[in-house]
Formats: sequence, C-alpha cells, structure tokens
Amino acid sequence: MRPIIEFCASNMHHGTDRLMKKLEANPEYDVVEYGCLGNCGTCYLIPYALVNGEIVEAADADELEKKVMAKIEEIEAMYKLLGDDD
Repeated sequence: MRPIIEFCASNMHHGTDRLMKKLEANPEYDVVEYGCLGNCGTCYLIPYALVNGEIVEAADADELEKKVMAKIEEIEAMYKLLGDDD
C-alpha cells in the first residue's frame, strides 16, 4: 500500500512546500503537487493535504506533518486488519 499524498501549489505559503519535499524523499509514498485541488476556502486559511483522497488539515505545517503521518498509520492499520497489506 503506497499512500498518495496530494498538495495544492496555492497552499505552499503555509509552509507545506517543506513538508512535501520531505515526504517526496520517502520512496514508500506517492507525493503529487497540483495547481489546484478545489478546496480554495481551506487552502486560503490553513495548511492541508489530501491523504488517499481525505482532507488532512492543521494549524501549521509542523502539526500537518504529524496529522499526515497519523493518517498514513491509520490507513496502514486498516489494510492490515483487512488482510490486504501489500
């Protein structure tokens, strides 16, 4: 299971650019940057990313990193529980 983590280019002013680069260095993740993810209200106000299509948002980029990692762990646990941990 390779989580897909998506970032909006317009959200980079919140510091998500550093997080994106850090996650891109991990070959276990698929990290994608889009010009727009269609969540303009959220994008303008706070740092966020999509993890396997689910919005993960936080007050700052450091908290977003923790929440993204927690979401990845949650997804991995679900795959293990379902017996589909490839």
